[in-house]
Amino acid sequence: MMELNTSELKKYSRQLILKNIGISGQKKIFNSKILIIGAGGLGCPLLLYLTYSGAGNLGIVDNDKIEISNLSRQVLFTKNDLGKFKATISKKFIRKINRKIVVKTYLKKINKENIHSIAKNYDYICDGTDNFKSRLLINDYCIKYKKILISSAISKYDGHIFSFNFKKDGPCLRCFMPNIPSLEQNCETDGIMSTLAGIAGSIQANEVIKSILNIGKPLRNEIMIFNSLNLSFRKVKLNKNSNCKNHLHVLRK
Repeated sequence: MMELNTSELKKYSRQLILKNIGISGQKKIFNSKILIIGAGGLGCPLLLYLTYSGAGNLGIVDNDKIEISNLSRQVLFTKNDLGKFKATISKKFIRKINRKIVVKTYLKKINKENIHSIAKNYDYICDGTDNFKSRLLINDYCIKYKKILISSAISKYDGHIFSFNFKKDGPCLRCFMPNIPSLEQNCETDGIMSTLAGIAGSIQANEVIKSILNIGKPLRNEIMIFNSLNLSFRKVKLNKNSNCKNHLHVLRK
């Protein structure tokens, strides 16, 4: 259990004076356990703002190594890091910001065999992966074990943010995307506006902090969709699909 010392009282003073945070809220952030799956364009700003907010226990899952094409948007890395594991360099970077932070890295691709051993000790799961197979796997795991899932996706100029609290009844990712689409989309095939990753990752971090503190209006049962060219933001309501395999499983138990 992390406690606030004099230096930290000064460091987080601008958060502490907020009536919805205060010392008790800051301690909740310190003691949160958050897993970030994907340390790329979304994971970098997400990790950065969670660390600066005072998150005390982070897990980073990524088996990719840094390539030169990553450097335009993955803000934790430089040319000196080329060829090194993203998760390893991310840990090194955020430990410079906060030496007390506990960071565990998993240099592997998430799959159905390892997801439970990796995610079981974390309360908040952040999905920053770039493929539908991983997204649906993470969704299915989180609903089974009643985790809080906060997910973000980006393509070209558009971003999507999802937040699911599976401790409560409601829709899941499969309710509107039951199967893996035949056409896979990612930054490599479609391209990406560099600033889009920073916007989406920052909003994702904001949703995590809101969820930890139970403040504001969560994105529960909604998707936030935004476009970085015209700065349009809209929320789309999600409905629970009675034919979704996750909910049918629950009904049959």
